[in-house]
Amino acid sequence: MKRILLVLFLLILIALPLLPQTPEFWINQMNNIGIASLVVLGLVILTGVAGMTSFGQAAFVGIGAYATAYLSTSVGLSPWLGLLAGMAVAFIVAYLLGQITLRLSGHFLPLGTIALGLSFYYIFGNMEFLGRHDGLPGIVPIDIFGVSLLKARHIYFLIWAIVLIAMLLTMNLLSSRPGRAIRALKSGANMAESFGVNTHHYKMVAFVYAALLASLAGWLYAHEQRAVSPSTFGLNYGIEYLFMAIIGGSVSVWGAVLGSSIVVFLRDQIQQYSPMFISSQVNVEMIVFGVLMILILHHARDGLLPIIMRIKNKIFGKSAQEIEPFDLSGEIEDLSRRRRPQKGEVVLEVNKIRKEFGGLVAVNDISFNVKSGQIMGLIGPNGAGKSTSFNLITGVLPLTSGTVNFMGHDLTKLSARQIATLGVGRTFQHVQLLPEMTVLENVALGAHLRAKTGVIRSLLHLERASEKQLLKEAKIQCERVGLGDFLYEKAGNLALGKQRIVEIARALALDPTLLLLDEAAAGLRYKEKQDLAQVLSDLREEGMSILLVEHDMDFVMRLTNHLVVMDFGTHIAEGTPEEIQQNPVVIEAYLGGVDEELTQLTQEVKV
Repeated sequence: MKRILLVLFLLILIALPLLPQTPEFWINQMNNIGIASLVVLGLVILTGVAGMTSFGQAAFVGIGAYATAYLSTSVGLSPWLGLLAGMAVAFIVAYLLGQITLRLSGHFLPLGTIALGLSFYYIFGNMEFLGRHDGLPGIVPIDIFGVSLLKARHIYFLIWAIVLIAMLLTMNLLSSRPGRAIRALKSGANMAESFGVNTHHYKMVAFVYAALLASLAGWLYAHEQRAVSPSTFGLNYGIEYLFMAIIGGSVSVWGAVLGSSIVVFLRDQIQQYSPMFISSQVNVEMIVFGVLMILILHHARDGLLPIIMRIKNKIFGKSAQEIEPFDLSGEIEDLSRRRRPQKGEVVLEVNKIRKEFGGLVAVNDISFNVKSGQIMGLIGPNGAGKSTSFNLITGVLPLTSGTVNFMGHDLTKLSARQIATLGVGRTFQHVQLLPEMTVLENVALGAHLRAKTGVIRSLLHLERASEKQLLKEAKIQCERVGLGDFLYEKAGNLALGKQRIVEIARALALDPTLLLLDEAAAGLRYKEKQDLAQVLSDLREEGMSILLVEHDMDFVMRLTNHLVVMDFGTHIAEGTPEEIQQNPVVIEAYLGGVDEELTQLTQEVKV
């Protein structure tokens, strides 16, 4: 059904300008929709997928438009050189603005893009060589192989060809290794850093990509309208592009076209009929779009496209396979694996680590070692500082004092991303998955460091071999932990226990030397815990080191070789499960009245 609808859309798109009965007004409107769709495609990546709000995309449209307008009218250069110049300027401006704002959190990026929109509006309107507020008229039409695209019906084909190519490139990007990293920025940036994703780099990729698409749209606009002026590149238009993205569906490539179509159509109708009822001095468009935005955010937060798709499914029936399986056919090479240290070799040395939050000491000079081929438990009551210790070891939180050494590397001043590159994988106390991505894609994110596919190759879909390797590795790890039947299920649809298993598979996809599991058995049924214990035992036999935080004492006592007990951030005991269970300090502080039960459990383990 999707292919039928796509073919139908393309046939209508091609036939529209070829039919002499088609009004010229419709052609102009379709040109406007196509140009706006390019800008909104960038916002799909930047705002919808990556979660970074920009009000300044109209400024980048203006950069592309004014660059080609000036070079083609005042200098007499080809429009194609104007295209290159506009995109070069847009790249530089986006890169510099991104370096200033993207490292900051919160509202700095939206404020920076608002400032960009306001400043460029006044630059365009006050530069003598850009025609001040009158702009630049008489822009030459685009010429392709001697054919002038002066008429709207002629440039129509160029506009929509570029839109379709941009949509294809955007889809390629989102379904690739860099695309998974970009999709993690919105709600899983800290998690992604713990698997080696350079989040700042991918924020820059999203920001620059959106700016380049906007500049390309400006180039088409200038040669379609054959005149430019500052009024069409102000802050109001930047807000309008954001409306288009949200109304259509800010996370969907097709939502960009839908939102652009709705807003362009409504704008025309408002301009035509509002003077009959309201003074022309009132900006009715912004009022209507503002009300529409509130309604969309309240009743259809994901935009109108999902609603249309649900209606389509009711009419034509839901497709049997909503998410198409990835092609993993043919010979696929395995990803390279790390060398395992000798069994018994010290892998992790934690020396008097301390973490203070103001006057609160969360971790108080804790020390312990983890050896190769060992499963070590870190236990203690709630609030003992176990998860905080995990975050200190993996670089999520900075140490107040103390040192952490992993395989001869001092981790003390390294970031979470740098620590992940050394071979430290982890899960989280509170599950951190990307709910709209499939289980296979979530796990493939864990293998991010094991491939080097860049953005350009991903856009052009030249990363097929590398992508197959990553997905094959993700599939292997999913099957290893019993998720073989859930590969193409959205992670957010799984029960909590299954989601924790997905996190373990994702950590294994990193091919870690040291695996840190934070309450991995929480939410699992008894049989699932048994299966997990078997997987962890197998990993231990392979030489992997595991540091385990867990509250299920049955699970911990049966599985671990060594235990460290914490209470109120302090190290209170260390030893084998049998020794810990008999320790009076532990019994008093943590185990309470269950020591007889644990004694019986220990006897069973010995047998």
